[in-house]
Amino acid sequence: MASQSCDGCGDDVRIAGGIADFWSFSGESSGGMTLEFEDGTEHFLCYDCIERLPDYPEASDVAALSESR
Repeated sequence: MASQSCDGCGDDVRIAGGIADFWSFSGESSGGMTLEFEDGTEHFLCYDCIERLPDYPEASDVAALSESR
């Protein structure tokens, strides 16, 4: 199982796929995804943090997530 830190809350989030799931045949899904913004930045966020973003988020909204926690 692989994990990555959420850029919003800092929690470790499970990432599905990869060689670890190949050998274990784990059917679990990922706990987040990478979002790419119009300014070219990318941020990995857990689904809880994604839900906290406004409808048309910007990279500054991701920084606000960590401040509001």
